[in-house]
Amino acid sequence: MSTKIPQTEENQEIDIFQLSKSINGFFDRLAAGIFNIIQFFIKSWIIVLVLVILGFGLGWYLDSNKKTYENKIIVTPNFGSVDYLYSKIDLIQSKIIAGDTAFLKNEVGISNPKSIKRIEIKPIADVYQFIEDKEQNFELIKLMAEVGEVKKVLEDNVTSKNYTFHSISFVSNGITTDKDIVAPLLKYLNSSEYFNALQKIGYKNLEQQIVQNDTIISQINHVLNNFSSTAKNGSKNDKLVYYNENTQLNDIIKTKQYLIMDQGKNRLKLLSYDKTIKEINAVLNINNTKITSGNFKFLLPVIFILIFVCVHLFQKFYRREVLKANLK
Repeated sequence: MSTKIPQTEENQEIDIFQLSKSINGFFDRLAAGIFNIIQFFIKSWIIVLVLVILGFGLGWYLDSNKKTYENKIIVTPNFGSVDYLYSKIDLIQSKIIAGDTAFLKNEVGISNPKSIKRIEIKPIADVYQFIEDKEQNFELIKLMAEVGEVKKVLEDNVTSKNYTFHSISFVSNGITTDKDIVAPLLKYLNSSEYFNALQKIGYKNLEQQIVQNDTIISQINHVLNNFSSTAKNGSKNDKLVYYNENTQLNDIIKTKQYLIMDQGKNRLKLLSYDKTIKEINAVLNINNTKITSGNFKFLLPVIFILIFVCVHLFQKFYRREVLKANLK
């Protein structure tokens, strides 16, 4: 028993000594590495200075001549034209990638097609409007909530395309105006003969529905006024008792309330039904605030120096391996 204790203490002393030695060795290697880096930059200070000046000059030129701007158009597609809208935007993006300036200029109508660098469309998520007065959509959300997949459903393409508003975003390399890109783009999107015919019929049907609803509301008001006059005169005939006992008067009032709400929605729809793809709002020339925007004069010197260091390390590694190969 007594012989094991000294051995344990001796082992502990050895472990502490090795740990201390390892720590000291780590700091020695770190100090040597820092010294080698400093020495490398001192020896190569002329090359480093040239790279900094060259990178700063090139970066300054890029920052001053390659500004990009974000532009957004909020639209609402009517008459089931969502898939049509998305396919048209995808087509334009494919033409931009292919560099087909003739298509962008002649078909879309963009006077300076090289100014547009990218275009995309995304739905503006509005779950409350998605389930408003739509019991099936509400039941779908409830069902997905039970299995914890609500976010997945709301972001799914099939679901998101049913949202009312969509955002068309495009990047331009200079200041743009509504006349330059927005107006020609919307004109192109509204150039479908099929959807133009559908828009005319849909607009006329909505106008007729509004007129018809107004007529029905007027008729209901006439009936309610008759009941009111009869009640004020105090003459309770069998007809009044019949309506009261069978709650048909209450149904008439509810019908009127529903029609009034429906009329409000229809009149709002009428504002956007004059076009298949209706522009809601456009925000143009938003300064691109990405890390590369306006920072090339600082990024390029760092990149050039890193490339120089990597080349030096590769040469050093190659020479060492060649030397090893020759010694074998």
